[in-house]
This record gives sequence, structure tokens and C-alpha cells, in this order.
Amino acid sequence: MYNLARKMLFTLSPETSHTLALDVIGAGGRFGLNGFLCKAPARLPVKIMGLEFPNPVGLAAGLDKNGVAIDGLAQLGFGFVEIGTVTPRPQLGNPKPRLFRLPQAQALINRMGFNNEGVDQLVSRVQTARYTGVLGINIGKNLDTPVERAVEDYLICLDKVYAHASYVTVNISSPNTPGLRSLQFGDSFKQLLDALKIRQRMLEQEHGKYVPLVIKIAPDMSDEETVLVANALMASGMDAVIASNTTVSRAGVEGLLHADESGGLSGAPLRDKSTHILRVLADELAGHLPIIADGGITEGRHAAEKVAAGASLVQIYSGFIYKGPALIRQSVDAIAAMAES
Repeated sequence: MYNLARKMLFTLSPETSHTLALDVIGAGGRFGLNGFLCKAPARLPVKIMGLEFPNPVGLAAGLDKNGVAIDGLAQLGFGFVEIGTVTPRPQLGNPKPRLFRLPQAQALINRMGFNNEGVDQLVSRVQTARYTGVLGINIGKNLDTPVERAVEDYLICLDKVYAHASYVTVNISSPNTPGLRSLQFGDSFKQLLDALKIRQRMLEQEHGKYVPLVIKIAPDMSDEETVLVANALMASGMDAVIASNTTVSRAGVEGLLHADESGGLSGAPLRDKSTHILRVLADELAGHLPIIADGGITEGRHAAEKVAAGASLVQIYSGFIYKGPALIRQSVDAIAAMAES
């Protein structure tokens, strides 16, 4: 069924089909229909960050930036759902076209630019959702906020989403907001992490609950830079790390239509690069901080490979576009089979 739906959706422009698919998933969720469209994955509980996940396969941020289809996505069998990236104020994002398919490589290139309706709109949708599972909210900064004032935007978003999130992801690794990735390094990184931790403690007292903070990093760092990031995360008391965001590399898609478009590359060509970053992080963190693996999972065995490399949870996005909800169950099954072997 999904193969037929994908063929129809792929006749439309990528962004149009994205919007249409999300509308359909959201409508199915409102009527409780999506659970009938695919076989539910087996329970495979994972407990990290003080949260219990019914299975380790989640939806990565970016698919549902505005929280319009939370219930529908959850009904497809995800162990957790992450929405966003959301910014303090609404913004249109980059000019269209800004999303491109590379089907021969099971890949996407996007330069969306954090297009979203703003944090207040997202919070209002979360409040009306029926979903009671693990919900991550991914936060970013507005394009017109100078990088040197980025901390202010992250704190605004953290204040507003804290009470409504199971965990909060801080996106400092998108390649589509100029200067954003510089926040992963040096004094800027330390100042951001310290400010987030201080605000997290204040919000814990205010709301009477602890909401973990997760940092999402880029795959384009050297091993030495990755080790520095790992140590900064441990020193600051962050709760987890997501490895990784999209890449600016074009390895694996050379010569393909749209390969020269600017933006972040995701999907199958990202897999080896993101898994390498995962292994470097796992070696340095040595179990002191859980890792959520994101990048290049297009088959169930790829999810198991990420767990074998040191991840506690995995997230899918581009693979979900190409393979549909069946990839969730296949990934859970592969992880379970690896654990039993």
C-alpha cells in the first residue's frame, strides 16, 4: 500500500507531497485510523534519561515542524516522536524550491531554513494532542537573531516548551541557518550549555518535573572536534546527544540530479559518516551519556548497526519517506534479533 502511495506522492514536488502526506497522517490520527494501516512493532522497552520508550525507534525532527500530526505519527508505531525544529517567532524559511529528492541514492537534500509557525503555535497543538507517549520538542534560533545572541532564542523556546515536552532537543547543527554550527565549538558552546543547564534547573523547580536536554550535533566534525564536544556535554550535565544532523558532504551522490543543490544531505549516503561520529562519541562518552542515532537508516539492519555501535535509541526520517511505516517495525525487529543473538 505504501509503495503505491509513494509513487503517487513522488509525482508531486517534494515539498507539496510532504505537506499532503502530513495532512493525511494527521487526519488519520484524528480518526484513529493509522494503526490499522500497518502492523504494530513488538514492544522492546528502553529506559534512558529517566524516560521509558516502548521501543527504540523514533521519528526525527523535521518531518512535523509544527506539531500538526502528532497523534497520527504516533499511531504508526514509533517508540517516540520528535517535532520541530521550532523557533521563538514564525519564519518562512528559505526561498523555494528548497527540498530535493535523489531517489537513486535514497537521499534528500534540504535547505528549508527552520520554516515554522513559531513556538506558541506549536505549544497550542501539543496541548490539544491526545498522544501520551514520549514527545521530543526540537528548538532552534530565528534566522535574523545574531549568532552572538542565539542563547536568548534557545532560552525563550525552552521556557515555552518545557512543561509540554518529554525531552527537549537543542538544534545547533543545521547547515541551513548561517553561523549556527559555530555554536558547537569553543566558548560559544560552553556558554550555551551552561545557560541551558541553569535554565533547566530553574524550570525544574517551577514545574516540578525534570525534562532532559539533548544536543543534536553535525556529522561533519573531525574526530578531535567530536571528542571535545563529548567532553563538553559531560562537563555541562547534558542528558543525551543526537548523532547526527544532515551533512554538507556530497559523497555518494556525485553526478546525480540535484546533487549540487546547497543544503543538508540525508538518507542512505549519510549512514557511514553518522555512524562514524556515533562510534567516536560512544568511545569517549563510555556510557556516561546516552546517544540517539540519526542518519542513513533505510533498512532494519541499519538500525541494529547503530545500536551495536553504541546508540540507545535511533531515529528515522528520510528512510521513512522512502520505505514507509514498515521500516519502523523492521528496525525494531532487527534490534531485538541482535539483542537475542
